[in-house]
Amino acid sequence: MRLGEVERLRGELSEFVADVFASVPRRDQRRWGACYLRGLMLDGRRKSIQPMAERLPDGNMQALQQFVNQSPWDPLPVRQRIAQRLTEVVTPEVWVVDDVSFPKCGTASVGVARQYCGAVGKRANCQVAVSVHAATDTASCPLNWELYLPREWTDEPDRCRKAGVP
Repeated sequence: MRLGEVERLRGELSEFVADVFASVPRRDQRRWGACYLRGLMLDGRRKSIQPMAERLPDGNMQALQQFVNQSPWDPLPVRQRIAQRLTEVVTPEVWVVDDVSFPKCGTASVGVARQYCGAVGKRANCQVAVSVHAATDTASCPLNWELYLPREWTDEPDRCRKAGVP
């Protein structure tokens, strides 16, 4: 979506944010949650913090990074509310468990290892996430997802601690 389109949806997005982020304790966290969602909705190939912050008129890279990476709020109630809303719209006929891979150049990102990468069709340096989707013949929506941690990570508690993995 273009910025103008996202701005026209700001009222509806505010209602959505108020509902799904109701469990998030602080108003500033909910504000940056709304900003982050607008960033995800905007056109642009890269959906990481820096490019999203640059595309948003009120984007603040440090504040968005804090919200996503270090802000102390429980994501479980947010995910549950989103899943409830989505299953009301897409009445699931089946549940799909799938994996998705993200090719990576370095090794510092959490979970990066040399493993099968579906995105490139062979073993490569990547992250892998597992997801659960509600699906019908005409629609599919992700309900939950989790980053897979390969042995190279789980066997090295110091590496996990340095990367902020609990």
